[in-house]
Amino acid sequence: MLYVAMTRAKDNLHLVVPQRFFTHGQSIQGDRHVYASRTRFIPAPLLKLFECITWPVAEAGRDGRPTPPTLRRVDVSARMRGMWR
Repeated sequence: MLYVAMTRAKDNLHLVVPQRFFTHGQSIQGDRHVYASRTRFIPAPLLKLFECITWPVAEAGRDGRPTPPTLRRVDVSARMRGMWR
């Protein structure tokens, strides 16, 4: 299905890939996550054609705990109305 979706995109294609998956079958000592691998439909030579974006690294505050990112308000209803004009 991924191959079909990738070959049918007309203007934009956004691929979202998790870095880790939660698993139920690991031992108690494990963190119950396994790292995801890249799909076979995107070989290494084609990676330069993609824009790779990751989550920003959380910066520690004065107390050593990560500070939450700055949130931006978005008026979703105004954006939706703008799409239909």
